[in-house]
Amino acid sequence: MKKLFSNYSVIATSFVAFTLIALSGAACSTRTDTNTNSRTANANGSATVTSTPMSTPSHDGSMSGMPHMMSSSPNAASAPYDLQFIDTMTAHHQGAIDMARPAEKKAGHAELKTFAAKIVADQQKEIAQMKVWRDAWYAGKPEAMNMEMPGMMDSMKGMDMKGMNAASGNEFDLMFLDMMTPHHAGATAMAKEALTRAEHPELKTLARQIIAAQETEIAQMNKWKAAWGGASKSSK
Repeated sequence: MKKLFSNYSVIATSFVAFTLIALSGAACSTRTDTNTNSRTANANGSATVTSTPMSTPSHDGSMSGMPHMMSSSPNAASAPYDLQFIDTMTAHHQGAIDMARPAEKKAGHAELKTFAAKIVADQQKEIAQMKVWRDAWYAGKPEAMNMEMPGMMDSMKGMDMKGMNAASGNEFDLMFLDMMTPHHAGATAMAKEALTRAEHPELKTLARQIIAAQETEIAQMNKWKAAWGGASKSSK
């Protein structure tokens, strides 16, 4: 699992950086930093996870160490659906964590800092739980992160990490909301498919939790955008 967990870091970091690099056209460094994670499982099969930032921000706030390739794992589409969901949602959640971490410190509104911290905590917890299930159900199986799953590509719409990190105050807050809203919508799209396709009831339960939590958060983000001067976006 150590190799798989390291690879999750590369996938998730790539996910956050992909659109930024396409927009800027700049060559990124090929260096990637190691993401150090630890998790412990209890008797009920749940787990906690802690992680360090997966790339070191450059002086301009961009994640210069992030790789510029983003593609599905080899033969991902032929893997069991539940494995695809675990690996893809893990990468997706890590992308949200990477976006939320700067907002914990930089957001101009105190409620947005609290919101960002909640995203980090909630999605770390879900990542840890999915890894416990992966160990139990698919030990030793190759990665099955599938960019073609509903919501993954749509989650990258409007992604501009460099621009967000260069912003401050209300501008930063609105850019964060404009990026996190479609990202959350992508997670709900993936989770809705899992309700009909997942074989393990545990994944269906997780999917329902993701839908409820992230649709509620999308509604809250739209309210903040309207109140702070941004354009509201539908969660549909």
